[in-house]
Amino acid sequence: MNRRELAEVLRRARGRLSPADVGLPAGGRRRVAGLRREEVAQLAGVSSDYVVRLEQARGPQPSPSVLGALARALRLSDDERDELFHLAGTAPPLPGRICLTVRSSVQRLLDRMADLPVMVISAKGDIVAWNPLAAALVKDWSEVPAGERNIIWQQFLGDDSRVVLDAEQRQEALLASVGTLRTSAARYPHDPGLARLLRELRSGSQAFRDLWNSGAVTPWRSRTKTIDHPTIGPIVLECDSLQVPADDQTVIVYSAEPGSSAAEALELLRVVGLQRMTADSRPQ
Repeated sequence: MNRRELAEVLRRARGRLSPADVGLPAGGRRRVAGLRREEVAQLAGVSSDYVVRLEQARGPQPSPSVLGALARALRLSDDERDELFHLAGTAPPLPGRICLTVRSSVQRLLDRMADLPVMVISAKGDIVAWNPLAAALVKDWSEVPAGERNIIWQQFLGDDSRVVLDAEQRQEALLASVGTLRTSAARYPHDPGLARLLRELRSGSQAFRDLWNSGAVTPWRSRTKTIDHPTIGPIVLECDSLQVPADDQTVIVYSAEPGSSAAEALELLRVVGLQRMTADSRPQ
């Protein structure tokens, strides 16, 4: 691990971005150009102190998932991402492993879809990227530990989902999740992250064990979803899945018909969702 050069790369990448580049409000007056360390930390889902230590060349060796999150937060190109991995003493993502980084073209798509909640999901259900509106609607994934930042983990082991499902819909969603992991296990038999996820689900959820052993699965379908937002209340939205075949990832997009009550709720969410980010912004 080349700590000194890694620190320089992180500082340089942070300095070339503005809040608008990553969908954050500008906040108050800035002493220097670029993102603040706490903003990078928020986007990557790590602590501000962690980013400070890395930039001061005294941090621990980042895990592959953290490196991928930093690359996404700093909008690094694929080549820059690979350099980041090498400087940290870690091999970049290999063929045959589940891709946990978001290519720059997909990140640009998220940046342009600022008026809709959007998330990017890996082949095993990891939330690898999201925009501010998705954080406001579903969950602020930056506040969730990296090992729990997975929609399938949340379904079986989490306890605070805002998605409203009746018993039939929940069973269908669980079956679809098990089917996703079965497909991923066949496609990526040597992926260590997938093996770890399966161990946690088997040991922590009787429901998962039963469904996995039954062999029954059902496909994911685009559908309407009801999100019970703590401030706005229930919002019924269309939920569509767009595939990124090259990386075996899925872009989840929530939308509403123009002029509908759900569209008005999304407009309100843009205001409510950004208020906390603005309040949390502090000068460096």
